[in-house]
Parts: sequence; C-alpha cells; structure tokens
Amino acid sequence: MGEGRRKMTRNPRFTKRLLTALTAGLALLGFTEHSQAQELYLTGPLAGAPAVRKLRLYRQTRLEIAPAVSFTLLDEYQRTILLGARLQFNITDWLAIGAWGGWGGLKLSTALTDNIQGVNANRRTNEPPESLSRRLTEVNLGPDLKDQLGKMDWVAAPQITVVPFRGKLALFQSVYMDTDLYLSAGPAFVGLTERKNCNPCANQFQTATRTAIAPTAALGLSFYMNKWAALGFEYRVLPFSWNIGGFDTAGTGKDNQFPDNKITDADQRFRVNQMMTVSFNFYLPTQYKVSE
Repeated sequence: MGEGRRKMTRNPRFTKRLLTALTAGLALLGFTEHSQAQELYLTGPLAGAPAVRKLRLYRQTRLEIAPAVSFTLLDEYQRTILLGARLQFNITDWLAIGAWGGWGGLKLSTALTDNIQGVNANRRTNEPPESLSRRLTEVNLGPDLKDQLGKMDWVAAPQITVVPFRGKLALFQSVYMDTDLYLSAGPAFVGLTERKNCNPCANQFQTATRTAIAPTAALGLSFYMNKWAALGFEYRVLPFSWNIGGFDTAGTGKDNQFPDNKITDADQRFRVNQMMTVSFNFYLPTQYKVSE
C-alpha cells in the first residue's frame, strides 16, 4: 500500500490532474459571490453638460419656403415636370408641419409613345378601316396616342416632417456643409386627366378630369449654404391607381383581368408613382438659433 502511494506521488500526470481539479473548485467558489457595479457620477465642469454645445438650430421655430421642381421617374408613356413649392413651419429642430404641391405644366413623351404612334399613324394612312389590325385596335388607339394618355395635372399634399439625422458633409476634404436627412409623410390630392369612361368605345377617345386621394412619403437631404438658405434633394413616392395609357385592359373574365371593349374604373392599374425633387429653401427669420 505504501509502495502504491509512493508511485502515485511520483507520477507527474496525477499531480497535474490534482492541481487542475483544485483550481476548478476554487473558481466555482469564486463565482458564487455576487458582483455589483458601482455607479460613477461625473463631477467637475462637465457635470450635467449636454452631448453637444453651440449646435446651430437651422430649423427650430423658423418658416421654410422652398420653390421646387419635381421630375417623375420610370414613366412608360409620358414624363411630367411639376413646378411647385414646399411650405412648412419647423416647430422644433426635428419636427415640422406643412404642405408640398406642384403643377404638372410640362409633359414629355417617351420613346415608347413615339414608336407606338408611328405604327398607329402608318396603319391609319395605309390600311382601310375594315382591316383586321384597325379593327383590333379601334378601342385602344385613337388618331394621336398622346391625346389619350393619363396626365398628372397637379398635386397638393399636407405633411408632417421629422429630421432623425443631422451632421456635416465634407466636399473635397476642404468644404464642410451642415446637412440633415428628413422624412415626410401625409395624404396627397392628385388632379388627373384620363380617358373618359365609355361603352361602346370604338373611336371614342375623350378625356375627363378627376381627383385621386393617395398617401405620399418622401426622403430628403438639406444642404445648408448659409444662415438662411439651403439646397434640397428629395425622393418621393405617390402610389395610386390610374389608366396611364388610356387602354382597355380589364373588365371581364376571371378576376376581371381581360378586356371587355369598354373603358371603366377596372382599367386603372396601381402604380407606385415616383419622382425626384430639387428645391432651394429659404428660412425666416434669417438668423438661426444656437443651443447652449
């Protein structure tokens, strides 16, 4: 027995395992004690100080007048340029209420419209009215495709604006501009001109006006050039249903997904209308406030 005990004490592996077990046991005993963090109180000149001092409050309690030009994006048949403005009062540096609107005074046809009209004019010139191609398109194509296209005439949108981020933008590592990112949302009232409902619709291509109500949202950046002016860039969505081509595309069959040879509300298609806006923003009073 004594000889075996001497062998065990001479074995280095046994000694190593014994030390490891003792270390683990002591560690477990140490973990059973409760640790408690101590709250540190800042003293001295920085006690109670705000995160940022002398912050330029470009928006707070200021009226914003922003003449703007908006360009529609991803149009199939016709692009619209809206001349308008944004008017809002900034309650705080991060919250504002106001309105945005525009008048769609300038409309530009796309290449697709020009190509369709070229084929349409050729058919009307070289084919008799009783030809198959003329009879198949007599509901959808009038003498001039541009006259039957849906048009966005005006937009008016009351909205709320929040400014979640602001900072400085460096240009060429030498020019620094105060910048903020804002989000706007609200209801929009859209004046439209569309092809008038008709039944039968052969050779009937009159248009009518209506007002659509839709939600709208915008994401924008303001680059402050001085105490009272800024340059703005804004992306806006305006989703609603309308008949942009003046075509008979639905009204009968399963889920009303097939043409019915008449123009009705069923021919309107949902679109997330998109546009970019460039604005020049003026702020009144012309002097901004500065935080403590």
